[in-house]
Amino acid sequence: MGTTPEKRPNAQLNSWFVRSGWSKGELARQVNRRARRIGAHHVSTDTSRVRRWLDGEQPREPIPRILSELFSERFGCVVPVEDLGLRSAHQPPAGGAVDLPWAGPQTVQLISEFSRSDLMLGRRGFLGASLALSAGPALVEPMQRWLVPAAPAPAPECAGPDAVPRDGVRPGGLSAQELDLLEDTATMFRMWDHQCGGGLRRKAVVGQLHEVTDLLQERQPEPVARRLYRITADLAALAGWMSYDVGLQPTAQKYLVLALHAAKEAGDRPLGAFVLSSMSRQMIHLDRPEDALELIHLAQYGSRDSATATTQAMLYALEARAYANMGQVNKCHRAVRMAEDTFADARPAADPAWISFFTEAELHAENAHSYRDLAYVAGRSPTYASLARPEMERAVNGFRDDPVHQRAYALNLVGMGSVHLLMKEPEQAAHVTEHAIAVAVRIRSERVNTRIRTTARNAVRDFGDVPEVVRLADRLSAELPEVAESA
Repeated sequence: MGTTPEKRPNAQLNSWFVRSGWSKGELARQVNRRARRIGAHHVSTDTSRVRRWLDGEQPREPIPRILSELFSERFGCVVPVEDLGLRSAHQPPAGGAVDLPWAGPQTVQLISEFSRSDLMLGRRGFLGASLALSAGPALVEPMQRWLVPAAPAPAPECAGPDAVPRDGVRPGGLSAQELDLLEDTATMFRMWDHQCGGGLRRKAVVGQLHEVTDLLQERQPEPVARRLYRITADLAALAGWMSYDVGLQPTAQKYLVLALHAAKEAGDRPLGAFVLSSMSRQMIHLDRPEDALELIHLAQYGSRDSATATTQAMLYALEARAYANMGQVNKCHRAVRMAEDTFADARPAADPAWISFFTEAELHAENAHSYRDLAYVAGRSPTYASLARPEMERAVNGFRDDPVHQRAYALNLVGMGSVHLLMKEPEQAAHVTEHAIAVAVRIRSERVNTRIRTTARNAVRDFGDVPEVVRLADRLSAELPEVAESA
């Protein structure tokens, strides 16, 4: 008689599970919630099923994909199915999610379809659970094609001279005033994002993006088409940034990739560099600093002759962040100095609207976070924390009376709290983190909330007997509780 191979415990999945801090019941509930949101109503997981997975049973799709997404969100880094010791029955080809055709009509179609799906089905988590994050060469190599010059944007083949216009829009009939209004709308959405966080107006941005792609599917003169592509890229980048801010990482990456395609069709290299910088920020957040650095270098190379001093300074500041997270001290210092020197030549009146956020306060914030990150990489070094402190103080003071950039104010208050912890000043850390909570409850940014919770957990771990830290933990649980995912 044949023997059944002995089933061995899944050591990889066990490792991720133990570090997550979840119980088997909590993981089962999260899997069931996520499955319902992607329409997989047949999934019904319980603690005994989770135990079997940990013991070596291979679950069927969509469970591996759901587990990958849940652990990626929990740890803030890409956790592929394979790293969980699981097999995916329908593994997409490497880079398939981002390796898209670099052609205008296909870009318009992809943005239109993706934004429509987001509007119709994008309850929190739906698209995120049906996409896969790309990283490494699978992400970076397709983005390098951004450097290849775009052909003139052709009119869609389906929009012939006798095509029936939709919604009363005549082919080629968009006026300069109408285009100005579309650009002003994108600027207004960006201001709302800075002020209120990505969770409040994300769907409005996605809806506007979908409407603009409708205009691009009409026959337009080339100058109008290029301007529409620029507006499309701006809106897609903002939709990606807002998705990132609320924690929808795969959705954010897809929008940013599509934004880069649209920027290329617009022939706008600085805007493309800005999109790449947002992708780089996401990679830093996901603990992929090497990928972040490659994306920043691609942005710098592609926009070296066309970006304003403000945009170049922003790219140097992000380069410093990537080097800091890689532990490259000298290169980090050099990039910080380049950011400061370049920003001295900034002329805000010459800047496009999408870089207006990069003020002197934001420069101090980026440099502070670079030094703070160096401190963590160097084993909680007080030396680098002391370099971060004055920069973070300048950032906090710069945003304090700014009614628009409230999310940046909250993020830098949390950053100041983390610096105080590095310098073993728990009372001050608790004070500024409590202030961050007061700002956070007025906005909708999961990124801010997550950073507050992380800083508070670190404070409790290291200084749990300090009265101010106890009060911080109580206030956090009362005003900013960590709730399970909701629709």
